[in-house]
Formats: sequence, structure tokens, C-alpha cells
Amino acid sequence: MQCFFCSQNSKTIDYKEVDLLRRFISSQAKIIDPRYTGTCAKHQRMLAQAIKRARIMGLLPFVRR
Repeated sequence: MQCFFCSQNSKTIDYKEVDLLRRFISSQAKIIDPRYTGTCAKHQRMLAQAIKRARIMGLLPFVRR
């Protein structure tokens, strides 16, 4: 399985791209493990940081009820 971001030649992951970030969080709003998404370690760290920033800004939820 190839990393989604490596195949797109992405240099950065922006926290404002909410639709893209939603693909990598579960139904309980948890960050999905890279074993299931196929992201490499470098992009998984960038993805986690972007998701956390989006949560602080109120763009993504911390939890789902």
C-alpha cells in the first residue's frame, strides 16, 4: 500500500483542508492508525499535527456522540 500523500507529491498537509483530514479520522473522531491508511511515518506525523490544529480551531470535532 502506497502513502496517499507521497503519491500526490504533497509537501505539506494543511489543517484547513477539512474534507481531506476527515478521510483519516474514524467515526469516533480518532486518528486512524497508519497500518490501515497506508501513510508513511513522515506524513502520519504531519497529518496528526494538522488534525490536532483543526480540532483546536474548531474545524474538526474532538469526539463524536
